Amino acid sequence: MRFTFLIILLFNFILELSVANSFLPKQKLLSSSVKVFRSFRGGSVQLTKTDEEENNSETEEDPKLLQSRQALLKYRMDQQELLQIRSTFLSEELAKRGLPMTTLLQVSTPEGEKPPELVDWDCAMSTVEDPKTCLYSFDAEPNTKVIAPIDSDQWISLSALNRLRRTDPTKVEPMWHSQYSISEAWFGDSSAYCILQHCDAKGIFLSFLLDQSVVLKMLLALTFLFGAIIFMPLIEFTMSRFLVSSTVWSSWHNWARVVHAALPLKLLLGQLGWKALAKALGKLEQRVRDNLIELECASLEEMIPLTVGPGSEFAREVTSEISDEDDETVEINDDNSFDSDSYAID
Repeated sequence: MRFTFLIILLFNFILELSVANSFLPKQKLLSSSVKVFRSFRGGSVQLTKTDEEENNSETEEDPKLLQSRQALLKYRMDQQELLQIRSTFLSEELAKRGLPMTTLLQVSTPEGEKPPELVDWDCAMSTVEDPKTCLYSFDAEPNTKVIAPIDSDQWISLSALNRLRRTDPTKVEPMWHSQYSISEAWFGDSSAYCILQHCDAKGIFLSFLLDQSVVLKMLLALTFLFGAIIFMPLIEFTMSRFLVSSTVWSSWHNWARVVHAALPLKLLLGQLGWKALAKALGKLEQRVRDNLIELECASLEEMIPLTVGPGSEFAREVTSEISDEDDETVEINDDNSFDSDSYAID
């Protein structure tokens, strides 16, 4: 009885092993066994099959395997292309909403054109005696600073450039026919020509608030919260007097319909009220942002140094050198006059 049971177990084991081997690639096992067998062969040269030869032999002997691999590679390539296309569309939509995402316009270069290059800047003062042109408004206002790429006369008002990059940054590079990467060179944190490095703590804080719109919204929300907490007694007194006033309860028959309306209507009215509130808050945020932009423009006008023209560092150095030479000539003349007086006395 036991002998019969052992025979049955052995027969089941052999059957399972044969079924398992039927699902394994036989050529792969054979080639690996040949490779192992030949690796122990003596002699100075070992003739072993490489992976490429094994793959070629497999594909030549098994066309179905080659077809399945090609289908798998094509499927993976199609999925990768679809993923890249979806990420590109998503980046474009997020960039339209103001998020710092790279767009196709920023990374694409038209045929026959060079990519925008980083360039240094020159700053000058536009005065009545020495007016400067402006790419944005034709003529710069008197007693305002203008900026241009170094060794060029393509001036633009510093305040106008800052407003343009804050309101519509896509129009900054086309002012110079996309020859220079102005936004990255003059306003990038990692650029050596960044003009923000001349700003003080006030200018850096304003730039941070304008760059991070989420921080600006949080500050506005905290301002409203603290204002509500401070004026809570006054707000509570006003609301209680308003809710028990005769003006409200005399028109009960008008707003009672809204109170006893169905839930979908209440949800609709709540949605309309929320949209109106969000629109009002958006206008308030835009007004605060415009004021911060004007403050940033004033800070740039004050802190950016002049590099060319009257009032620049070079002009001051030349003036100081001329004044030093004049002082030396005056001292020489005084010495000569002293000598002539002494000779006259003799």
